[in-house]
Amino acid sequence: MMNPLVSILIPAYNAEEWIEYTLKSATEQTWPNKEIIVVDDGSKDRTAEIARRFASKNVKVLSKPNGGLSSAVNAAYRECQGEYIQELDSDDMMVPNKIERQLAALREGDSKRLLLSSPWAYFFYRTRTSQFVNTSLCQDLSPLEWLLRKLGENLHMQNATWLVSRELAEAAGPWDESLVYDQDGEYFARVLLASEGTRFVPETGIFYRALGTGRISYIGSSRKKKESLLRSMKFHIQSLRALEDSERVSKACVTYMQNWYVVFYPSQPDLVDELQRMAAELGGRLVPPPFSWKFAWIATIFGRSAAGAVQRGLSEFKFSLARSWDEMMFKWESRQAGAAPGASASPSLAKDKSADTEHP
Repeated sequence: MMNPLVSILIPAYNAEEWIEYTLKSATEQTWPNKEIIVVDDGSKDRTAEIARRFASKNVKVLSKPNGGLSSAVNAAYRECQGEYIQELDSDDMMVPNKIERQLAALREGDSKRLLLSSPWAYFFYRTRTSQFVNTSLCQDLSPLEWLLRKLGENLHMQNATWLVSRELAEAAGPWDESLVYDQDGEYFARVLLASEGTRFVPETGIFYRALGTGRISYIGSSRKKKESLLRSMKFHIQSLRALEDSERVSKACVTYMQNWYVVFYPSQPDLVDELQRMAAELGGRLVPPPFSWKFAWIATIFGRSAAGAVQRGLSEFKFSLARSWDEMMFKWESRQAGAAPGASASPSLAKDKSADTEHP
């Protein structure tokens, strides 16, 4: 195996609380031949100041007016020189050997169009308590089989798990700067389509920080984000059907739309109608998302909107409670260890867990 340069691209916006840990996980990668490019996307806090503490021959920090995640990634890509590309969000972290293990998985004669992936796990503050969950995407797959499983089983692969060759990145094209939601899903679907398939590399991975309603992937009531999601969904469906137009593909596409239907129904009737037309073309029909017994009575008395609001509120409350508890434990453990708050915790690579699904 040769010694290719790997470019780690970190788009950052108002990330002063996390950027130090993300940069540490990048600089501490055991793969030695790397460059790190941080693009501060017009942050209003100390993101750029903190990032510049890491500036060196191999760490470049750029600042630009705010243009969104895709704009920042594209700006970083224009600056990079690597033969392989690693995108890393400014609040996430990599296991130290992530890039090294992925490159070691390449074999003599492998195409540059081979797409490398790895496990990933949610965490709040303590990475050592997180668990890497295997799904049916955690294996070597063709583009067809990967997309089929993603849509039909309501799965996804966190964007930083991928290690992409420059040849493959050039074939896929830049990130779509007009998208404000699921822009990473749409981009990596294009990368996948340009690839010759995936190679899954176990026993390493990515820690994805769960930030609640403050994260980019929180859709809330944003009409703009819902329109962006629908555009990405259309692209996924069209791409899968282009690879195979069959009954199993149609079923997977309808399942995909049904799983995300709750985002649009009933608040966006025009988008709901569009989804129903798409489902009908595939021989299916979308049904109103059911409520569990705990919320069904609220829908009966006060309507679906009220029941949905209560359900979301309770979910966000539980999330906030779990996050606050983990933050408290993290700070306590840091004090016990004599470390400053924020010291990185040891990763835990749990294997052979039952599959999780991604819920909108």
